[in-house]
Amino acid sequence: MSVLEAFQDGEQVLLIDQRGKRHLLTLRKGEAFHSDRGWIPHDAIIGHPDGSWVRSSLGLRHLALRPTLAEYVLEMPRGAQVIYPKDLAMILFWADVYPGCRVLEAGTGSGALTLALLRAVGPEGKVITYEQREEFARRALANIHARMGEVTNLAVRFGPVEEGLADEERVDRVILDLPEPWRLVEPVLRPLRPGGIFLCYVPTIIQSQQVAEALQRHPAYGLVETFETLVRPWNIEGPSVRPFHRMVAHTGFITLARRVVPEDA
Repeated sequence: MSVLEAFQDGEQVLLIDQRGKRHLLTLRKGEAFHSDRGWIPHDAIIGHPDGSWVRSSLGLRHLALRPTLAEYVLEMPRGAQVIYPKDLAMILFWADVYPGCRVLEAGTGSGALTLALLRAVGPEGKVITYEQREEFARRALANIHARMGEVTNLAVRFGPVEEGLADEERVDRVILDLPEPWRLVEPVLRPLRPGGIFLCYVPTIIQSQQVAEALQRHPAYGLVETFETLVRPWNIEGPSVRPFHRMVAHTGFITLARRVVPEDA
């Protein structure tokens, strides 16, 4: 078994009990995980491969896995509400965030979107993120470092994004998770390159309408569209095939546009 396959001291693990309850923890030699299902020594996980089964002191099975990014985002500590994986996936795809891409993000929150962007742009790309609330920024950085270690392609700016736009270098994408993104439709034109993508994520259709109308009125934007993503899980157990009674329905609206060269330019 290779070193990469085996869990290491200091590594994160996702423990899932037989009820499906999930626990995210960092492995430490000599420590133990405690729950109402009994306790499990970390040493019983360290050295074993990803996907191993371990039993608690009560004899109950738990599955030990390396958390995916989606699993980590849902379980990590948060200061602000995170963007759900279903929306993160759509943002990365529709904003066309690629390896080597330079992205300006505003509204770091708990760091879910920042994590997804960092992985998508890769070591040759760069993410510049703005956050006004210092406690959110501290939590986001802790989440990022816990997942990725030290990162060299992340720049964190404290304060309102509109105050820093004049000094930013050219970027390929602007992605906003802010209450009033329409206020930035004009200011972000300075760093956003022609052909680049403007994308914002807001919780209400009224906000989406305001930003969409601002983009539609502006001659430097085209291909404006707004959508939301709904995910409905299905239960498939023998003859029982039905949708879940609960689903992750509305979480937010995504509005995007392309930066174009005005006809009279």
